[in-house]
Amino acid sequence: AMQNGAFEYVTKPLDMHKIELLVRQALAARPDTLPAAPDTADYYGFVGNSAPMQHLLLQLLRVAAQDVPTLINGETGTGKELAARLLHQKSRRAKGPFVTVNCGALPENLIESELFGYCKGTFTGAVQDKVGLCEAADRGILFLDEIGELPLPAQVKLLRFLDQGRIERLGAVRPVEVDVRVIAATNRDLAEAVKEGRFRADLFYRIAVLQVEMPPLREHRQDIIPLAKYWLEKLPLPERRGL
Repeated sequence: AMQNGAFEYVTKPLDMHKIELLVRQALAARPDTLPAAPDTADYYGFVGNSAPMQHLLLQLLRVAAQDVPTLINGETGTGKELAARLLHQKSRRAKGPFVTVNCGALPENLIESELFGYCKGTFTGAVQDKVGLCEAADRGILFLDEIGELPLPAQVKLLRFLDQGRIERLGAVRPVEVDVRVIAATNRDLAEAVKEGRFRADLFYRIAVLQVEMPPLREHRQDIIPLAKYWLEKLPLPERRGL
């Protein structure tokens, strides 16, 4: 319902104070009364004041307050990791870790040990305990970049982790509970991948409680010059003089 436009949901028994607060927030977020987005220039790395960028920034600020799994969709180069970092910085987990996992770069035979870790002596070469990336993100955010690249066996293990909130190191006797918000990103159409059997439907719905669409630059061309200026200013002064 929230993906289709609902502002928030409430559970019974009703807390009227909370409902009043939500109504005020919803009224404030109406398009005809929505305040202007802050200037995006260097705002957590966002550059540009076009309508698509202002809409995106306001959406991200709202999504940051919802401590639920989030899927960021967008073409390569649209700033998906930038958006994930903003969600981290503006969330209640801002003081926790931000752990990035490039799912497309993980060798298939090492995915489980990289995500969940292992215990000393589990296999040849395991000379000490290794903390997995999921555990390293405890009390923070785990950013799964290019999640559409995960093979199906790894998807099963990731789904189990998301459902249970626990990780099991290879060779461990007891699972470890972790408190992690998962933000995933993809440049693929995961809904289509589900239809084709390349991505699990249950995992898709588990990671896409909220979704964010990153607009490509061709949809906000007026930001090209501000972007160029932004990156030029990041160059060392001698290189800027050469340009």
